[in-house]
Amino acid sequence: MLSDVLSLVTEVPRSPPDWRRLGEHLPFEWIEEALAYKGKASIRVRRLPAQQVVWLVIGLALYRHLSIKEVLDDLDLALPELKERCATASAACQARQRLGAEPLHWLFQTAAKAWHQDSNSSQFHGMDLLAMDGTTLRLADSAANREHFGAQRYADSKMASFPQVRGVTLMAVPTHLILDARFTQYKIGEMVSAKELLSSIPDNSLTVFDRGFLAADLLCTLRSHGVNRHYLVPAKSNTKWKRIDGTEADGTVEMEVSGAALRANPDLPATWQARAIRVDDGKGDIAYVLTSLMDRTQIKAKQLVDCYWRRWAIETSYRELKHTMLGPAKTLRSTTVDGVNQEIWGALIAYNLVRVEIAKAAHEAKCQPTEISFTLAFRTIQYELFIAAATQAYGKLPALLIRLRQKLVLDLKEFRPDRKFDRVVKAKPQRYPHKKLKTSP
Repeated sequence: MLSDVLSLVTEVPRSPPDWRRLGEHLPFEWIEEALAYKGKASIRVRRLPAQQVVWLVIGLALYRHLSIKEVLDDLDLALPELKERCATASAACQARQRLGAEPLHWLFQTAAKAWHQDSNSSQFHGMDLLAMDGTTLRLADSAANREHFGAQRYADSKMASFPQVRGVTLMAVPTHLILDARFTQYKIGEMVSAKELLSSIPDNSLTVFDRGFLAADLLCTLRSHGVNRHYLVPAKSNTKWKRIDGTEADGTVEMEVSGAALRANPDLPATWQARAIRVDDGKGDIAYVLTSLMDRTQIKAKQLVDCYWRRWAIETSYRELKHTMLGPAKTLRSTTVDGVNQEIWGALIAYNLVRVEIAKAAHEAKCQPTEISFTLAFRTIQYELFIAAATQAYGKLPALLIRLRQKLVLDLKEFRPDRKFDRVVKAKPQRYPHKKLKTSP
């Protein structure tokens, strides 16, 4: 049966010509394998077969400001051989429903793993430097989304105006590639997803966590499974420990595992140890980071503190995904649960495609990927794909690729390490108060 399906698939063009440039990073064979693995390959010869719909979902993430019909037409995603059939917006929506979310999820995980292995990113003492943190995405306000995903509840028991999905991602710090992610209902805590992502953390790695993930269950499990997997996490203000050796600025401490954690996971030890390093935040406050890298001779305290500050890279990736890619809407467009999941995985694939292109440009320019503007790369890719589709410049795509990477390195970010600003939220402008009209007596 599978051979029959694949024989029918090979009768239609593979990836659309205008996507061949990005197809260098996302081969058609991966898409074909994802569809066959999840049983979603198109048996009928459709105007919009499943292979094209995968690119449609990715295109919707790259062109969030366009409607599904505009993305379909402007990027010429429908098969040209079937001119007698019109690919309407409703047909595109039905094609998305037939595809589902699972092939996009499988494709995201497969591509992310391969891209990270090929990235040749810089390492920290021979270890991959990763970061894990949580975020939320705002969803279209539909009955299905609100019932399944839920929303934030305020102190007065009122719910937020839009339903939300809660996510936790694992990111490679040097390239900002998202290696894996979990997205769940809003009511499910980040710690649940973080535990599920532990299996995606590779051996010989250092993962930087946010302070909300400081828990013996999570960190001890990370250390006990796999080879040479380490953590770096800021201590909370109420974290208690007993110093075993070292100094106040850099020493080994021992902490007790809570009774609740022991009841939830009997395999945990009664106590666990970590290296506590004092951090100078410039304000005189006492702050510490905890790590499982205990060798104070080989890995200096300042190196680990610098690694912790690089954790903000994952916050930057959230801003790029939620603000640069989603644009002013800041809301996913899908109104169904399966559509939301499909859109999320398509958006993560699109984000990683931009990041891979940035990594390639940085390698050619002999600079770091973080020195190239994501916004510039994103806008350039949007422009190049649109021009390639509009002008049918398929034979010139290699030249377009070279020109794109040249554009990306013309405007490298200028870093000024001595310039610092406090992380503050500026006050939002308030509306003028409404004046009440005086009524005549």
